[in-house]
Amino acid sequence: MWDGDRPSDNRAASSTYDELYERYLESDDVAVPPAPRIVAYVEALVARYPDDVDHSVVWTSTPVIDEASGPIVYLLMSYGKAEEVSEYAAALAREHGLVCFDPQGECLRS
Repeated sequence: MWDGDRPSDNRAASSTYDELYERYLESDDVAVPPAPRIVAYVEALVARYPDDVDHSVVWTSTPVIDEASGPIVYLLMSYGKAEEVSEYAAALAREHGLVCFDPQGECLRS
């Protein structure tokens, strides 16, 4: 998910995702605090699917907010819950005015 304009198609979204991922999540140069919309989104998401480090059956990386930087958050979820959680995560992203992109499927989620 990211905070920004919705790309016109999957190709543009993939390019934007790659740029944001490389700039904010791959780089260890400078830690960038998550943008306010991303923080609000993650808070709402973990209110529904808690990211308790010792008991999470949904998230493979906890706390979820640690996967956020600047305008982007990368969600790492367990395979068994991926379909259920990703549907909710996409709907919640819309509510928060965020772009939802599935990097595995290389497509925008509406």
